[in-house]
Amino acid sequence: MNVVTPQDLARLRADFPILAETVHGRPLVFLDSAASAQKPRAVIEAMVGAMERSYANVHRGLHWMSERATEAYESTRDAAAGLLNAPDRHEIVFTRNSTEAINLVAHSYGRGVLRPGQAVVISAMEHHSNIVPWQLLRDERGIELRVAPITDAGELDLASLESLLADGRVGLVSITHMSNVLGTYVPAARVAALAHRYGAKVLFDGSQAIVHRAVDVQALDADFYAFTGHKLYGPTGIGVLWARRELLEAMPPFLGGGDMIASVTYERSTWAEIPHKFEAGTPPIIEAIGLKAAIAYVRAVGYGAIAAHEAALTEHALATLAGIEGVNVLGRAQDRGGVVSFTMDCAHAHDIATLLDRQGIAVRAGHHCAEPLMRRLGVDSTARASFALYTTRDEIDALAAGIRRVREFFS
Repeated sequence: MNVVTPQDLARLRADFPILAETVHGRPLVFLDSAASAQKPRAVIEAMVGAMERSYANVHRGLHWMSERATEAYESTRDAAAGLLNAPDRHEIVFTRNSTEAINLVAHSYGRGVLRPGQAVVISAMEHHSNIVPWQLLRDERGIELRVAPITDAGELDLASLESLLADGRVGLVSITHMSNVLGTYVPAARVAALAHRYGAKVLFDGSQAIVHRAVDVQALDADFYAFTGHKLYGPTGIGVLWARRELLEAMPPFLGGGDMIASVTYERSTWAEIPHKFEAGTPPIIEAIGLKAAIAYVRAVGYGAIAAHEAALTEHALATLAGIEGVNVLGRAQDRGGVVSFTMDCAHAHDIATLLDRQGIAVRAGHHCAEPLMRRLGVDSTARASFALYTTRDEIDALAAGIRRVREFFS
């Protein structure tokens, strides 16, 4: 679809059984999709159907059920490649989530390709999953960790990023594509061009971005791209790392065990071809089948319609919250997605979330696994409302009314 009409939205919401639930006697208003999105019936049914009718372990079996399960599992690799416009299905590696995907790169590219004295650049708005793996690499291997600052508006400071790249010692730029706190979109193609100009590779954490907009890794000229299934309306336990074939082939394995080997003796082992070199053990079979259904669902709705719908919701939320006394929205990026973090002068974020929950409204509260960013913003925590393709304008209005009740309670 090209746009999400009210009739379309009603039909979409009916696809998500949980949205009919009530909380504390109130209709559920779910505004925590950035943490984990709800699941459409198509995903639920695909996973249940696989368990009921065609479950077996994959790759190793010669019987019909194993072959059927393998075909279903591997077809998700094609779906993920299509979603990202990856040039080669063998460049798709399945992981548990984005965190594991980034750790895979830190371990295999960081330890197998980068050399002591080189540097990794991250930004000041990273999730912990794109900070801690590089700290471990720094402490173990002597890789320098550099942090590109953000502006007061919450946008990446591109001039400062270039200055960090200028000495040619940076081997990798690892950066969020969209902030899970500020909603800021990073100009990914410009970041990739800068990184490549100074001889660095670039990894984008697409955990948030791929939910809201189409991603084309070839157009971005990325080298690595990671995303997680559970934010994209799929199940937990399945993530995707895309990387250029030549990089994957140069990287040593991340985990050792079954299915990632070509041969094993007591003296030595040799590795399977990519991507299986990075997929040790029994993989997330049912979760992969669920992810394929989620990808098909999102693509059927259409990223153009999703992006336009969420942009309108975000604009309405920003305008509405701006009219409530004592509410401070963090970040003023020109290019932002459906994530709005805010504080109130009368209440802590945890109190805000608790009182909203009593009204049936689910928001996130805390540091959102981004403590360094919180310190940069001068706060210890925020409340965060995040939107999805099933979010309605009425739910934004319910949030605003709930915030006003919080203010009344504390005043």
